[in-house]
Amino acid sequence: MPSYFQHLAAAVCTPVAGADRVTLYFTAEASDFIRFNHAQVRQATHVDQRYGTVSVVTGHKRASSSISLGGDLATDTAALLAERAALLEQLPLVPDDAYLLLPDAVVDTARSASGTLPTPQQLIAAVAEHATGTDLVGFYAGGSVLRAFADSRGQRNWHSVESFHFDWCLYREKDQAVKCSYAGTDWQTPEFARRVAEARTRLALLALPPKALAPGAYRVYFSPVAVAELLGTLAWGGFGLKDLKTGTSTLLLAHQGKAALSLLVSLTEATADGIAPRFQPDGFTKPDAVPLVRAGQVEASLTAPRSAVEYGVPTNGSGEGESPESLSMAPGTLPEAEVLKTLGTGVFISNLHYLNYSDRQACRMTGMTRFACFWVEDGQIVAPIAVMRFDDSFLRMFGPGLVALTDVAELVPADGTYGARQLQSVSAPGAIVDGFALTL
Repeated sequence: MPSYFQHLAAAVCTPVAGADRVTLYFTAEASDFIRFNHAQVRQATHVDQRYGTVSVVTGHKRASSSISLGGDLATDTAALLAERAALLEQLPLVPDDAYLLLPDAVVDTARSASGTLPTPQQLIAAVAEHATGTDLVGFYAGGSVLRAFADSRGQRNWHSVESFHFDWCLYREKDQAVKCSYAGTDWQTPEFARRVAEARTRLALLALPPKALAPGAYRVYFSPVAVAELLGTLAWGGFGLKDLKTGTSTLLLAHQGKAALSLLVSLTEATADGIAPRFQPDGFTKPDAVPLVRAGQVEASLTAPRSAVEYGVPTNGSGEGESPESLSMAPGTLPEAEVLKTLGTGVFISNLHYLNYSDRQACRMTGMTRFACFWVEDGQIVAPIAVMRFDDSFLRMFGPGLVALTDVAELVPADGTYGARQLQSVSAPGAIVDGFALTL
């Protein structure tokens, strides 16, 4: 595949009359998708797809076109050159873009991260062996995902990772289920077996008589997956420069000094540690890390090239939406084995869903608890709880409300496959929070 892309780039990204610059952005994947019901295969397929986006630029004018590629070098080269020719004809008719910014320096990057992934046969065998007797309902996606960039100045960027994400539930009855996931680059069947066994244990707890909770403020433990859901919502409008400058940032109160996160909270756009590429479609490269919050204090903002022009500041290679792609929350010091003891009496929250902002200016979020959430007394799980809605401020939860963070962070990759597999991820520890507002 690298050779295939280099040949495409050599043919398409050449100096041509009528353009100051020609760029090529390439995306591809070769993925297995397997869906399970009752711990048996319901659907299995393989997707191999490639897309190329050609852009031509002169001055402040840019014209772009994306096409699907078939994998035959000669045919794909001809198709991309035809797109380039058509764009060159259209370029004089394109209006100027006052905020267009392209990189000046030529910066090459290359990352090829091979993984140890199960074959479909190995995955099916593991599910059959370790989930037998359960109603396992799940979806597996795994394989290689590629991103690449080239331009007529000679810049070349390559990103290839092999990863997997297996998301599943063990269903009991009615609305009762235990949700689990296993993701990464190194599949280990014993680790999958451990997670299934742990889910079986929690599934048995759902048979206990449920406890009805009245609306109110509760001490809670958020699993790493639940924390990742909250951080994913925070990423929507919390870290971008444009949101901050226009007064719509959900962390505006923190920037104004009217609210503060806990000293335990440090958030980083940790590109070097994630699975997303170090470059974006315009060819700007990203630093290894951008500190967003350090010891409770907000620091840098994610700055896309267009925002850099608009506000007269340097870009740090952020994408157009100025949302983190490799968001990482630093872990704390609480051992996982001591979570229930430290929680004492309160609510163990495994998952959250349907999250949204109820008050963006106050960074207030609302959503629902989901899947295997439990009431805990004196450090012991004693009863499942019904699904409940919450409404609380992230600045309060992870500010004065934060008691502790666990000492290990879990990588939670994006599970979206609409159109293509995604490379965004969140790394998060578990968290104990006081005064979490359950509303109904």
